[in-house]
Amino acid sequence: MKLIAIILAATASFSFAGEWIQMFDGKTLKGWKVNSENPQTFSVEDGAIKVEGPRAHLFYGTDGNAKFKNFEFECEVKTAKNANAGIFIHTKFQDKGWPSQGYECQVNATQKDWRKTGSIYSFQDVKEPGHKDDEWFTYNIKVEGKKVTVTINGKVTNEYTEPADHKEKTKRLSKGTIGLQGHDPGSLIYFRKLRIKKLG
Repeated sequence: MKLIAIILAATASFSFAGEWIQMFDGKTLKGWKVNSENPQTFSVEDGAIKVEGPRAHLFYGTDGNAKFKNFEFECEVKTAKNANAGIFIHTKFQDKGWPSQGYECQVNATQKDWRKTGSIYSFQDVKEPGHKDDEWFTYNIKVEGKKVTVTINGKVTNEYTEPADHKEKTKRLSKGTIGLQGHDPGSLIYFRKLRIKKLG
């Protein structure tokens, strides 16, 4: 019986390529790790991850270091007016500061930063967000090899291919986890229905 229990426990966390993994149970932040900077920035409200407060980051994985290389990530997002956030890819747990590894996919419809939702922040930016504040929208990020495709509400808004001569040592495609950003006390954002699947 013990052997069966061990096998079931091991297979419960395993997924085959192409299978969606549900990342959020709608009730708790179980399976995620928030850094110690301002953990109160993240909470759960009405089946969504609520992000409101000083700078903080929430990383997927019990230790904040899940490993994904080629994948498709999808969630629903709702921004309040003047809200700024980000979804980090190929990143790793970092206890303080702005994550130094991986890329940030911007979340911003009306905040003063001109880089809007769908931007691969500071590497390939877009000026039109493709969604409105106070409305749920679908955010999809696909990483295949050296290419990142961002789709907002079913429309491709950004396709970025990392150049062969990319000189950044940490802000690059490799492998890593997903991170959610709490940007500042004036920003309010909600995330729900977070899921991911491995590709290839």
